[in-house]
Amino acid sequence: MTAKRQYWTIVICSALILAVTMGIRNTMGLFVSPLNTSTGLGIVTISFALAVGQFVWGAAQPIFGALADRAGSVRIIGIGAVLLALGLAATPFMHSSLGLIFFLGIVSAAGAGAGSFSILIGAAAQKMPAERRAFASGFINAGGSFGQFVFAPVAQVLISAFGWISALLAIAASALLTIPLALPLRDKHTGGKVVHSGGISLSEQTLIAFKDRSYWCLHAGFFTCGFHIAFLVTHLPGEVALCGLPASVSAASLAIIGLANIAGSLSVGWLAQTYRMKFLLFWVYGIRAVAIAVFLLSPRTALTFYIFAMVLGVSWLATVPPTAGLVGKLFGTRYLATLFGLTLLSHQIGGFFGAWLGGMAVASSGNYDWMWYADIVLALAAALVNLPIREAVPKAAAAAA
Repeated sequence: MTAKRQYWTIVICSALILAVTMGIRNTMGLFVSPLNTSTGLGIVTISFALAVGQFVWGAAQPIFGALADRAGSVRIIGIGAVLLALGLAATPFMHSSLGLIFFLGIVSAAGAGAGSFSILIGAAAQKMPAERRAFASGFINAGGSFGQFVFAPVAQVLISAFGWISALLAIAASALLTIPLALPLRDKHTGGKVVHSGGISLSEQTLIAFKDRSYWCLHAGFFTCGFHIAFLVTHLPGEVALCGLPASVSAASLAIIGLANIAGSLSVGWLAQTYRMKFLLFWVYGIRAVAIAVFLLSPRTALTFYIFAMVLGVSWLATVPPTAGLVGKLFGTRYLATLFGLTLLSHQIGGFFGAWLGGMAVASSGNYDWMWYADIVLALAAALVNLPIREAVPKAAAAAA
């Protein structure tokens, strides 16, 4: 296999795996209302279960990333596929809060984490030259958005045609598609203590990273990203319902977000080859803050939601390529799965609060207004916190290398 063909095989398979795992995760908001109607557990309990899922998805990634650095990515992705399918398949039969939290919030979320950003981008980055990594990260990230574009309308059609239980079981079965897609990601690290070519171990590299101010800035910005995305994927259907619009508007909006973010991820990944990634992060978060402010000032019609989804989608997960790129730039790619996985943990701590507090807000006040205001403030803070990151000009860094 030629180097070019191997490059595209790895990148496309990684993108398709992420399309499945992220497509599934980002359509769970469509099941909140039927879950509530069927189980009677209440919006706060269901929101909390999904919030736990946001945290577990993030916590699983550095753990599975470290395991992938030792045992290889293929095994980890396969284990994750089984956990994701099992957790989703069991969810419809849970009528207690503990059961729902365990299967939806822990088992399925951990499974999705084993086939997500840190493992996929980390595995791909180790197999390609430095100048291609940023674009590869953007392409893989776009796969997650494509999955949202596909899964959101499909899930809504299945719910309408066959009921939410059959729809969730069908989506659970689709999680197993990631197993054959992982085969091209086989790598040479099959066990034993992994040591960097410079003699540094994983624990030593992690300690160095946490002593670096730039690494903490990435964590802070990613916290906001997680808060924002988790709130929207969980509660956008609820916002649509409060406006008296049909559920199809929710599904279409989520699909538009996914489609728009394909362009956003590819564009940011391409721009990261030329421009400083910290400045790209500044503008991505800034666009997000402006988009929400304009949305709040606009009439709540279906067209407003579609335009909001399109603008928002451009920045949706466009934060991933420059964040992963900066981690690799600062600390190398050998332990990228673990170090980037730790930033995703911060992302999902934010996601926990975004999903949970959204449920608390609507239960206490009957609307999501304060969540939108918090989103604007956090997005502006995230834009500013990325500016102190130390990063060389791309051309200068390449010349030095």
